[in-house]
Amino acid sequence: MSIETMVKAENTSRNGVNVDELFNTIDAVKRSPAIAKFKFRAENEWIEGGHNRPTIKDFYHNQKEHRHEATFKLDADEPPLLLGTGKGPNPVEYLLTALAACVTTSLIYHAAAKGIVLKSVESRLEGDIDLRGFLGISKDVRKGYQEIRMYFKIDADVPDEELQALVQLGPSYSPVFDSITKGVPVKVELENESRCRYINICNYSLYN
Repeated sequence: MSIETMVKAENTSRNGVNVDELFNTIDAVKRSPAIAKFKFRAENEWIEGGHNRPTIKDFYHNQKEHRHEATFKLDADEPPLLLGTGKGPNPVEYLLTALAACVTTSLIYHAAAKGIVLKSVESRLEGDIDLRGFLGISKDVRKGYQEIRMYFKIDADVPDEELQALVQLGPSYSPVFDSITKGVPVKVELENESRCRYINICNYSLYN
């Protein structure tokens, strides 16, 4: 069941979500589908070795540029075991973090719309990677995750079968889950200050 088919509640905030505004947003998108489209962005600066510093500061929506209230600077690195300096999580750990946050947010919003009050939601994730793919040792080994597993703990005053259904709503509507499991076209190009030229355009799924 999608959010727009759920029973609307009046003047209600659940799980930190303003349900009125949630349904108002749905109604607005149904009237003007164009406002549902966003462009999210990230910039990255290589520091040294496996250390990178991604920055997130703005996004595009409804024909306007929008800046976050704060500029988010992150650090991504590799552990010393993988020749890094451990100044931050590595990129595949960030992927797990993005997946956990996105699936959880989808779960929270749908629970709020369904009238379910959640006392707590916790999750843990683990994924299997074989570095023979990344290192180019074996063409038979994929470079990305071979499998990712998510485990949820949810505290709410609802029957277990309802919690099971709620857990499935999270991945069903999560953009990150969809991107990982179904793949997304990615284009890679060289960008210079004065001009741009394509050195490679890869229309491939992230985990093919």
